[in-house]
Amino acid sequence: MKRNATILVTGGAGFIGSNFIIYIMETYPDYHIINLDKLTYAGSEANLRKVENLANYTFIKGDIADENLIERVFNEYDIDGIINFAAESHVDRSIVDSKEFIQTNVLGTMVLLQTARSIWEKKGVLSERRFHHISTDEVYGSLGAEGKFSEETAYDPRNPYSASKAGSNMLVKSFGYTYGMNIVITSSSNNYGPRQHEEKLIPKIISKALSKEPIPIYGDGKNVRDWIYVEDHCKALNTIFHNASALETYNIGGGNERTNIEIANEICSILDDLKPEIKQEASLSSFKDLISFTEDRLGHDRRYAVDDTKLRQQLGWKPNESMETGIQKTVEWYVEQWNPSLTH
Repeated sequence: MKRNATILVTGGAGFIGSNFIIYIMETYPDYHIINLDKLTYAGSEANLRKVENLANYTFIKGDIADENLIERVFNEYDIDGIINFAAESHVDRSIVDSKEFIQTNVLGTMVLLQTARSIWEKKGVLSERRFHHISTDEVYGSLGAEGKFSEETAYDPRNPYSASKAGSNMLVKSFGYTYGMNIVITSSSNNYGPRQHEEKLIPKIISKALSKEPIPIYGDGKNVRDWIYVEDHCKALNTIFHNASALETYNIGGGNERTNIEIANEICSILDDLKPEIKQEASLSSFKDLISFTEDRLGHDRRYAVDDTKLRQQLGWKPNESMETGIQKTVEWYVEQWNPSLTH
């Protein structure tokens, strides 16, 4: 990638995307970052206050499925690479109504691919310019008590969200093989850290506890996920975007398998130390007293875990944060941001 590259980041106002933009702009201060985001419920310009006034940062509000807009962006800017975070990603919402998930995750990805292919082909740079598609370990389905997903694991999505991501992955691969596009796909385990939407598990546990409300845990709480601190994920994406060979797929894991109830207990223990006054106000012996088991989610996969040996061995990446250090940082960040007047 050239020194003053122009990178199009889609969905950059969301949780992972905003963390990535801040990281990449600090790492490559000569890059021009264009952030295209629809600003749905999951995205906020407030996530990017740190960079919004920088001369090499441009925000465009828009939908990746808007063909005219995407074409205008490519004509106005000489895009050297794309990192596609833009996606509807909340499983519960996909179960209620999957239409937006197909529109954004499948059709939107197709629009990006077709526009990039057309423009880059005309410029004679199709094989040079990178299209990096961000996926999820959920495309692989559900695991039993043993084993992990590898890059060769067959797709077996179990809900409309993961089905839409599997579809978009296959589109991206097809453009790589059919047209010679320089594509890579990455699938990570569950992310956590600053600026995550409150509907997700970890921020929900924290906000419910601080609000002295029941902490809802699906089913028996023994569904297992592998967790990765968001900045470690951003560093992996940077490594892959700049160094991976075309047509490669990489899993990104944190090596931190936890059941949902274990996560809730860890967070509550940290909050017991950080916010004893709230615990006292609610007459709780521990915030763990607020944990409440609820009816399980439809199609709730029992366990995910990814094998990221390929990434670690080929490109030399490894996470910096353990679950213990990462969750401590995360809880402290949300406690600092918490405003009791906004609880509901």
